Amino acid sequence: MKPESVINSYAIKPYVSVIIPTYNRSHLLIETVRSFIEQNYDNDRFEIIIANNNSPDNTSEIIDSLVKESPNSIRHIMEKRQGVHYARNSAAKVAIGDILYYTDDDMIADKNLLKEIVKVFTLDANIGTATGMIIGRFDVDPPKWVKKHLINIHLSLTAENRKEELIITPEDLVYSCHQAIRRDVFFKAGGFNPENTAGVWIGDGETGLNIKIKNLGYKFAYTSKSIIYHIIPESRTTLKYLIKRIGNQGFCDSYTEYRKHRDKCKIISLMLKRNTIGLVKTLGLTIARITLGRLSWHFLPANIMYFIKRNFYDLKLYRNESFRKIVEIDDWINSEQIIKF
Repeated sequence: MKPESVINSYAIKPYVSVIIPTYNRSHLLIETVRSFIEQNYDNDRFEIIIANNNSPDNTSEIIDSLVKESPNSIRHIMEKRQGVHYARNSAAKVAIGDILYYTDDDMIADKNLLKEIVKVFTLDANIGTATGMIIGRFDVDPPKWVKKHLINIHLSLTAENRKEELIITPEDLVYSCHQAIRRDVFFKAGGFNPENTAGVWIGDGETGLNIKIKNLGYKFAYTSKSIIYHIIPESRTTLKYLIKRIGNQGFCDSYTEYRKHRDKCKIISLMLKRNTIGLVKTLGLTIARITLGRLSWHFLPANIMYFIKRNFYDLKLYRNESFRKIVEIDDWINSEQIIKF
């Protein structure tokens, strides 16, 4: 399937809808929104949609004050279904942008972020979604092992060894905290899959969305000129966080794997293979890399938790038919399904 050109046909700047899901982080949300108000992009060519995911703090009052002070269009929508995918997908339904730009409520945008990321879509008509550089802004100076081993996907940051200024590829390299996506592609793909839902990692989030985008035949892009800063609290520079982060990846990977085959009969056989060959290989490699000084010891308990969480999720899939049907949903934009784990 060859995607049609959309962005290349525009005679003027594409209209962008900046979508910010938020939950109980009003103190961070202010700085995030203001960094987009100050964008070096025509005020009449973008809007800001704040998707309040039923926050119990003073988020609503903060958003109302931002609406009053901003020269841009800021809209406040309430999504009472707990789960970031509900907030992201509901915002897309009311967005009017040619491009939907997604970020989170703990991010600070460089003033040229929108200008630079929009340019990428003019380079290739098959680009469906794009990202840029994500730089950590730590609340406190992190431990040495964090600096050495977590400046990467583990903290949703651009790896320090990435030197390319531009990448266009058929392979996924996009994080949802810094993701621009063509509106038509987003709706064709069926929106974000579930992920953090009421504090529990249910699915594969933007990974699942990006798999659907890839299956539709679109490409991914990265530009180092579109920059955003990710606020990293001290709590994310600890062993406890790493164990939770990699454990959540276990849930995510089980969700993704099942969606590939969608066959109950394969769940147990794949789980047994992973718990023998996969476990020995992963832990053996982890121990070897720790011994050689190429990995921190913190990854050993974290990788053990990964297997525990994967087994837990696989067994739930195997035993619960209704849960399997939820995992098989492709179109989360129009689904009214409420997930309970």
